[in-house]
Amino acid sequence: MVTESNNQFAPPKSFVADRVAAGGTDARKASRVARLGAAILDGIILGMPFGPAYFLLFSDAAVRTQMARGNLNTIDLVTALIRTGEVFWGGALLASILWIVTAVLVYRHGQTIGKRIVGIKVVRPDGSRAGLARIFWLRNVVSALLSCIPLAGTLYALVDLLWIFGGARRCLHDYIADTIVVSS
Repeated sequence: MVTESNNQFAPPKSFVADRVAAGGTDARKASRVARLGAAILDGIILGMPFGPAYFLLFSDAAVRTQMARGNLNTIDLVTALIRTGEVFWGGALLASILWIVTAVLVYRHGQTIGKRIVGIKVVRPDGSRAGLARIFWLRNVVSALLSCIPLAGTLYALVDLLWIFGGARRCLHDYIADTIVVSS
């Protein structure tokens, strides 16, 4: 009988975990804190243009309260609402510009503005660049649409976020898009 050690037809034996030891993507995965920080920064940066409109909206609520008490007339209320609308649409225009900048960064570097500041990026599991379509459609649009489903969407959003605590440090949207987030 032929033993494994001298069988010339046996498959070669090798150490498979050499990729991680050589600094593969598993060794460079972004920390959960870095991903959270990038998400918070993106929310602040992309929500910032609407801040003045929200401020005016609440101040206009005060105007409406004064009007209800009889201290203001209808023209003051209409003027306040028009001012809020103008500021809102100005914020929407600025937010659109920021979204275009974000799309360019994602296309070129696999990073949103927040990810660029924190120093992380989205790649494929093999370390290659993730394309804009994969990042935009599969990571963002599919997850956003699933989150819009009444009741089930809330559960999906919670499960999506909680998957980050798994051993692979990947959210559910990472699995959908077949991406990982690594330090850049």
